[in-house]
Amino acid sequence: MIKRAPHLNHYLAPYRQCMSQSKRILVVDDEPNIREVVSLYLRREGFEVETAADGHAAMAAIEARLPDLVVLDLMLPGIDGMKIARLLRDAAVDIPIIMLTARGEEADRIDGLEVGADDYVTKPFSPKELAARVKAVLRRTGSRPLVEAEAPPLARGRILANPTTRQVFVGGQEVILTAKEFDLLWLLLSHPGRVFSRSQLLDLVWGHDFYGDPSTVTVHIRRLREKIEENPNKPRLILTVWGVGYRFAADE
Repeated sequence: MIKRAPHLNHYLAPYRQCMSQSKRILVVDDEPNIREVVSLYLRREGFEVETAADGHAAMAAIEARLPDLVVLDLMLPGIDGMKIARLLRDAAVDIPIIMLTARGEEADRIDGLEVGADDYVTKPFSPKELAARVKAVLRRTGSRPLVEAEAPPLARGRILANPTTRQVFVGGQEVILTAKEFDLLWLLLSHPGRVFSRSQLLDLVWGHDFYGDPSTVTVHIRRLREKIEENPNKPRLILTVWGVGYRFAADE
């Protein structure tokens, strides 16, 4: 499935160029007490904090100036958190997202990961722990990239990946991938036939200090298949090795 990036991509340039030492966090929650307490703890940790009380205000803040991370409540008036996360990911805007919600069931966590959340914190929560998770997510996303930009383009069958522009073409048509989707695809493309376990993929793509939901690997594999496979339900490129992990088809 080919997804075109909507107008939010216009705001990627200043985000990628921003080298500020003080990271900017957008806290989106309809409960004033939560916004106040979370903002207080994050400012104590040296972050610049902006808040929004509903989905429309959150989108306006994001479009005005992309934050370095969003703490995003799931249940919001106007536009809910799931919709906001989906809009950002469909636009290939790779702002880290920590989903904040009162719902802690496994299905809800999977839904959050499905739309691109990097971590998931259930209410009631410790503001100190949330601040620690914000720092951990920013540390992961700001670390040395898995893919070297100087590496030459890599072609496997119908797939062409260019690390310099971080573009991917399937049968000559560009598909829009998030940063993690590109890194995951590049790792598999670089080692055709090699089987990677889920824990290996977490270490190599997300980093050793990742302590979010391990199901994020399964979710990202599913999203990759939807974008590059002719039939995602019967994948021929990214193959599952049952009980072990995943591999890119060697004959591609």
